[in-house]
Amino acid sequence: MNEVAFRNLVSGKTTGLTSSVARAALSVLSVGYRFVVGLRNTLFDVQLKHVRRAEVSVVSVGNLTTGGTGKTPVVALIVQILQRHDLRPAMISRGYGSIDGQANDEKRVLERLCPNVPHEQNPSRFVAASIVTKSKDIDAIVMDDGFQHRQLHRDLDVVLIDATNPFGYDHLLPRGLLREPLSSLRRADTLLITRADMVKAERLQEIEQQVRTAAPHLADRIYRVEFRATGMIDGNGQRFPLSEFAGRCVMLASGIGNPQAFADTCLRSGMMVAGTQWFPDHHHYSAEDVRQIAEKSRQLGAVGVVVTLKDLVKLPASANFLALEIAAVIPDKAQADAFARRIQDASATEI
Repeated sequence: MNEVAFRNLVSGKTTGLTSSVARAALSVLSVGYRFVVGLRNTLFDVQLKHVRRAEVSVVSVGNLTTGGTGKTPVVALIVQILQRHDLRPAMISRGYGSIDGQANDEKRVLERLCPNVPHEQNPSRFVAASIVTKSKDIDAIVMDDGFQHRQLHRDLDVVLIDATNPFGYDHLLPRGLLREPLSSLRRADTLLITRADMVKAERLQEIEQQVRTAAPHLADRIYRVEFRATGMIDGNGQRFPLSEFAGRCVMLASGIGNPQAFADTCLRSGMMVAGTQWFPDHHHYSAEDVRQIAEKSRQLGAVGVVVTLKDLVKLPASANFLALEIAAVIPDKAQADAFARRIQDASATEI
C-alpha cells in the first residue's frame, strides 16, 4: 500500500467493509505499539535508560506525528536565529533515507538553506554531536527530528504540530500517524503550530486548547508558524520570481510526507495546478520517474514541473524541473521575539 492509500485508509476517507476491517486490525496493532512506546519512555523517565550530554547546548526540533510538519525550514530558522546572535551552530540528524552513506534529502536542502553550517548525520545523535564538536568550532547544536531520540540531552525541546493535520487522525501508529500520545507533550519546552495560515482561526484555537489540556505548561509557549513561498529555483541554482508563474498551469510532483500542503502552498502562490504525481516520503527518483513526470506534464499542457526543494536535490539538473522555495516565518512580532529569546536562552546554557 502506498502512502496516499494508507493516509486515506487511516483517515476514514476509504470506506467499505474491507477498509473497516483493516482499520480494526490496525487498531489492535496500535495497542502493542502504545505499550512499547510507553515502556521505552518510562525507562527514560526513571533513568534506567541513560541520557548523555553533548559538549555544547542542544536545541531539538521534532514532532508527534510521522513526517510532513515542516521540520527542515524550522531547523533553518533556528540556525539563522543563532547566527544573528553571533553564535556558531551545527546541525545533526539521523540521515533517514540516505543511500550508500550519502547525504539524504534533508541534509542537501539544509546545505542550501544554511550554507557553511556543519551538519553531521548518524543514527546515534550523541555520536553525531561528538563528531561535530570535536571537528568544528561551534557553540550550539540544532538536532533535526529529535523528540523521540531521548538518548541525547537537549536544552530546548521544540515540537511541531501541523495545523492541517495536528494529531495524526487521533490514533497512534499504525492506526494513525501519531508516534506518541498527546501526553508526551509534557516533555516539550516549546510548541510551534506550523501552516497556521491554512486553517481558520477557530480551528487554531481548538488545537491550542488541546495542547494546553495535554501539557498545561505550554500555555504561554505556543507560537504560530507560516511557510511562505519566496521564489523558484532550478537544478542549476538559477532563481525566478513567483510572479513569472502567477496564473499559469504547472504539474506538481513530490515525494514528501504531506504533499497536499505543498499543493496548497503552490495554489496560494498564484499557480494553477494541472495535475499531480505523488511518491512516498524520501522517494529516490529514477530516470523512468523523471521521464513519466515530464510526459504527463506535456500531456496536461503545463508550462513545467514544480517540486519541493527536498525533491530537487535528488533530481538531475537535466530534468529541468523547478522547486518552490519556502521559508518558515512567525508573523506575529511579539511571538517571533519570544521564540528567538527562548532559542538564545537555551544556547546560553552552561554545560
